[in-house]
Amino acid sequence: KESELEVKDITSLSAVIEGLKAKFPGLVHMRVPVCNSAAPLETDFDIICNTLLGSNINTPVIVSDQVGLSRATTGCVIACLFKEFQISASFEGLVETVPGMNLGLLKMDTYKMDMSKDALFRGEFEVVKELVTTMKDGEAAKNVCDKVIDKNGTKKTGGTGIKQLRENIAESKLSYEIMDDAAQAFLKAKIMDNIHKYFFLIVFSGYMREAGEQARNICADDLKEKVTLTGGKCAIPGNELKLPKTFVQFMEENSGLRDLIERGKGNLQWERDIPPEALASLEALAAKDFTGNLGKIIHDTYQTARVMFCDMPQGDHKKRAKYRFASKTLMRILPAKMKTQVEDLIEKKEITLDLYEYPLA
Repeated sequence: KESELEVKDITSLSAVIEGLKAKFPGLVHMRVPVCNSAAPLETDFDIICNTLLGSNINTPVIVSDQVGLSRATTGCVIACLFKEFQISASFEGLVETVPGMNLGLLKMDTYKMDMSKDALFRGEFEVVKELVTTMKDGEAAKNVCDKVIDKNGTKKTGGTGIKQLRENIAESKLSYEIMDDAAQAFLKAKIMDNIHKYFFLIVFSGYMREAGEQARNICADDLKEKVTLTGGKCAIPGNELKLPKTFVQFMEENSGLRDLIERGKGNLQWERDIPPEALASLEALAAKDFTGNLGKIIHDTYQTARVMFCDMPQGDHKKRAKYRFASKTLMRILPAKMKTQVEDLIEKKEITLDLYEYPLA
């Protein structure tokens, strides 16, 4: 049953937050308009940092977005990396003065992921591997970032959140193989956007580590007497910490990283390579007598697909991946005259390239 109601008053989110401040006088609200899949802008990182500067280490941070998935998790990771900066800058020098303390327990840069997982699930994209070797202490920055991402991930991957920002990229890549061409174009852009985001989170982790190191070792003269420890390091209270430079300034100093991600975020093997010997055999059969050898060509193509996709679990996804591979392989080895005819029929939408529409066996 439909009904109409007259809208007499609309309250904006900002007005709601202002009303909450009467009940929670210490509440600080900051809206950061970020894209759903792509990386936050460099200025967005600075907005979050500036909002958190001056807060105590134990100050709760609430992060929310419209859906509560990708953007909220990204914000949580950034906030956690900032909190790690506060903890390392405030307490690391202090705990070093405690006899018998196992300092290794406090370090996040030694974090190890499950090496039995696929390289993509571990975030070992080519552009990320280049970043790790290019940026100062890049491996440590990635380790810290990965630990925070995993803690903000799903329970299945050992986290307490609802989105695994790193492994989600690998899962999308696996789905890419079974999509049709239109869906692949969309998913490819999304995958590259998420690699861009992951890349920048690692860079931000490196920026925070550098800021923490400077806070421990380079202290303003007016604070030295109050916060310098016997070992010479500083232990500045979390709410008094300052950032020596903005993230935008950090990126200006390391501008090569911008070029690196732009040219490298698409550096993935988007299609599986057919073994050269299998391709040579199929091409020889097609060249000799395509029509006469069609039965063996189809048999050998599907047999090759079974071997190539043996790592995928049984199910519709695996079947679709094999059929798409078979479709593209047949088009690849078609005699020139026949290929022109088939392409014309596909263009007229009289047939489809995807053999998934025509189950063979």
